[in-house]
Amino acid sequence: MNENIKDYLLYGVAALTLINSYFVFTQSGSGRVIETPSNGTALVESRGGDAQSINEPSISKSFDSQSGRTEVKNGNQQQPQKPSGPPTNVAFNEMEFDFGTIKQNSENVHVFKFINTGPNPLIIQDAKGSCGCTVPKYPKQPVAPGEEGEIEVVYKPGTQRGQQTKTVTLTANTQPDKTVLKITAMVEPEDADS
Repeated sequence: MNENIKDYLLYGVAALTLINSYFVFTQSGSGRVIETPSNGTALVESRGGDAQSINEPSISKSFDSQSGRTEVKNGNQQQPQKPSGPPTNVAFNEMEFDFGTIKQNSENVHVFKFINTGPNPLIIQDAKGSCGCTVPKYPKQPVAPGEEGEIEVVYKPGTQRGQQTKTVTLTANTQPDKTVLKITAMVEPEDADS
């Protein structure tokens, strides 16, 4: 029994060593990982104080000659998307819409209309639904000052039931840069009596 535990521990140490070696040699080229915080940065102790370049385009590293450590950063982390273009203003006819009572597995469409009330073209960089059941379509081209535009929201509740509230978050060159539209619905089973 004691021998089996010893074997399992040796296998575990070997597996961890292999994983560590793989990370160090594929990501940093040399050294050993001495710390990996949750922010996606690993501190690597460099051998001989020589910082070698990383072939991965999504990884960057910097060398601290005093500590002999190299900081490796994963460039694939999500950075907050910054709106482009000079700021402008937008006014929606409505910010919320209630579909009322709808059936499961139905497709429900509503169009939110807006006007660019500011002095610069409105650039909507992104529109995201709060879940996969809520899909927005938005203008990909700038909307000139004084022009109108539309955000089409398609809500497919699938098997959801009861009162539902979903949102669509727009990111644009407005102040603030996020605008939230809301839809609500009471979802009934498909076989429920009308």
